[in-house]
Amino acid sequence: MGNTLTVRLPHELLDRLRKKSRSTGLPVGRVVRHALETILDGEESNRLMEFAGLIKGGPRDVSSRKGYSRK
Repeated sequence: MGNTLTVRLPHELLDRLRKKSRSTGLPVGRVVRHALETILDGEESNRLMEFAGLIKGGPRDVSSRKGYSRK
């Protein structure tokens, strides 16, 4: 392994972490590393979201299209 990081956790969060560790059978450190990797990987995949809605040429409001609503 590499570096050591000390983090203070509220009791409720520590209890949840220990419960997850017991239910998965993984050590607490591995659960924490997995959670951090998941969060940090998710940030990179959301980078493209800044371009959402920039495509031109479609209807301004899809709900305004006639014939698709049920009354």
